[in-house]
Amino acid sequence: MTNPIPEQSQTEIEAAAFRRLVQHLREHTEVQNLDLMNLAGFCRNCLSKWYRAEAGERGFELSDPDAREIIYGMPYEEWKSRYQKGPKQDHK
Repeated sequence: MTNPIPEQSQTEIEAAAFRRLVQHLREHTEVQNLDLMNLAGFCRNCLSKWYRAEAGERGFELSDPDAREIIYGMPYEEWKSRYQKGPKQDHK
């Protein structure tokens, strides 16, 4: 398949799709990270690590808590206390 979308537009589309994914995960707090890991092989923490790594590649240093807050929409500890179920749901 030849991609008819110019590279800049493709990057913008990919960024928009990523933002929709993050928003979807923020809205569906009933979906636990462990469920995501078991079904999809990644979770919110994985996304935050990927985000942090890509930011670092571009010269933007983020701490792990800062990257998680970007993905979770709040500090990770707050998200855990509000939405995480069970003691063994903390995928690092």
